[in-house]
Amino acid sequence: MTSAMLRLVPIRDPRNVSEGELKDELLSDLGAMIAREVELDDLLETFGLRVAEAMGADRATLWLVDARTGELRSRVANLPELDELRMPIGRGVAGYVAQHGEVVNIRDAASDQRWAPEIDQRTGYRTRSMLCVPIREPDGAPGCPGAGKLRGVVQVLNKHGGAFTDADERFLCELSQQIARALEYTSLRADSGAQRGVSMRGRFNHIVGHSPAMEAVYSLIERAARTDATVLLRGETGTGKGLMARAIHVNSERRSGPLVHVDCTTLPANLVESELFGHERGAYTGADSRVPGKVEMADGGTLFLDEIGELPLVLQSKLLRFLQERRFERVGGRKTCEADVRIVAATNRDLADMVKSGQFRSDLYYRVRVVEIELPALRSRGSRDIESLAEHFIGIFGRRYGKRGVRLSSEARRALMSHAWPGNVRELEHAIERAVVLCGDDLIDPDGLGLVPPEAVSEAALAGPSPTLERAQPTSGPGAAAVPPDPDDSPAPVPAGEGVWLPAELSLDEACRAYAEAALERTDGNRSAAARQLGIGRNRLARLLRSDDGE
Repeated sequence: MTSAMLRLVPIRDPRNVSEGELKDELLSDLGAMIAREVELDDLLETFGLRVAEAMGADRATLWLVDARTGELRSRVANLPELDELRMPIGRGVAGYVAQHGEVVNIRDAASDQRWAPEIDQRTGYRTRSMLCVPIREPDGAPGCPGAGKLRGVVQVLNKHGGAFTDADERFLCELSQQIARALEYTSLRADSGAQRGVSMRGRFNHIVGHSPAMEAVYSLIERAARTDATVLLRGETGTGKGLMARAIHVNSERRSGPLVHVDCTTLPANLVESELFGHERGAYTGADSRVPGKVEMADGGTLFLDEIGELPLVLQSKLLRFLQERRFERVGGRKTCEADVRIVAATNRDLADMVKSGQFRSDLYYRVRVVEIELPALRSRGSRDIESLAEHFIGIFGRRYGKRGVRLSSEARRALMSHAWPGNVRELEHAIERAVVLCGDDLIDPDGLGLVPPEAVSEAALAGPSPTLERAQPTSGPGAAAVPPDPDDSPAPVPAGEGVWLPAELSLDEACRAYAEAALERTDGNRSAAARQLGIGRNRLARLLRSDDGE
């Protein structure tokens, strides 16, 4: 936990709001609290503050059952500097509730034999009254006790002015059901089929991984989020740079401001300056009114420059000036404007090499890499992260497509562990989505994953699996199909749906573009669908298609 807790929803002065209003607000705010890539321990503590406030109590704790250890724990991160509370099932009031699934309302904790005083002894806090309710999945019987799968316990301490009432019990029971539903939409949801507990997949909501490489990334993100320093995210396509940019924003002091995403690969060359800095009326033909640019739109928040290595050199100098002074002029304007913006940039290219070749300004390079965070490729993160991510995506797509019982076969798990993942997390996500959609029963087999060996398709053209495009037959080298040459020395037509023929004389860039165009043709011009088939992002597809223009 950071030293100053990052409150996701402002805490209001309870003297100005009734307890009933606070309870209603808490229920309505729950969705907003779980939607963002916040640090999960901040999420839990913020939630505890809101529950205590709404119920007119001193404290509230959301205890989670760790599916791996079976313990109750009050925090997600395993960090030595955090004062984490852990409790075995059956120990203390929270442990009793977790074991028996009962609601417990105690007027005098010290006189109750289920109470465990060691936590008060550790913290110096004195518990008087206590209300504890189990958190169960929504498939349990109506009401708080039931047959639903246990995920945790919500505990509230020391009601102001006396004991907790029957109305408090009813509200906390309703809230516990909402919490169980909310957990299904966070990284803390249970693995498919788990009867008890939740999975501690990572330190940030919606970001999964416990490998040492990812823990190092989390640490850098936490430190970067506490400042306004410019951040450069580096990593291969599909490693999650956009997700990390959002995590930096929503865990920073600018989280209440906008996060404006600029995809530098899709900016029209003749309009790129206008897109970034805006234009005045009459600045060019068709400019009928003043239009703010992305920089102005990000005022008070964060500007995320995705694939900054694609910016034209002429614009790099203007971006450099903005980074230095936070000042700019709209196209066609003379007035100097200012914007209070934090910059986060991302690239999958080697900017240092681009500086050497004259493709990227050296002064801009040093400006954007104040804090540089390199995201590891999936293949370097280890089998535990791959399996955690796979389970994470199975949960997402199982819920989306109404297949909640889907799980991986042992053969499919081995296939995931042995694959090289050139498309990284994005490739894994698409492979799991494909498998869930096409799964005829509840078991995913290796064929359902649709994994394509990296050697079958050029990595430059394909950063992931191709679920519906068949692989082209190699024309030479190991594994080449034994096809006799055509008498006319021209390629035989390839029957529809059987592959993509690539002439041997094509350069690598031309072959990449031809393959991308074939995918686009098969999807009737739908770029999103073509990108999914190729296992790459729309940005990568746009660059491949644009290579015909000499870019």
